[in-house]
Amino acid sequence: MSAFTDHRKRVYQVGLHNKFVRECVKENRSHALYDDRWADIQTHEVAAQTKTKALAMIEKNYPSCDGFVVDHVKRHD
Repeated sequence: MSAFTDHRKRVYQVGLHNKFVRECVKENRSHALYDDRWADIQTHEVAAQTKTKALAMIEKNYPSCDGFVVDHVKRHD
């Protein structure tokens, strides 16, 4: 079901980066797993009922234990 047809869900824009990649780039190195672009904020859209659920979805796909950091969450109206 699309977020645009399910009125219970909202679209959230989530900006995140990877702190380990950022450290590597500062030292003029590349991370072994993640592209250098992860040193900068990457924006992803997530369809969820609440901001909390959107953040849970992001954590599942981009775990903080792997260095991912959420910079901002905005509801996309």
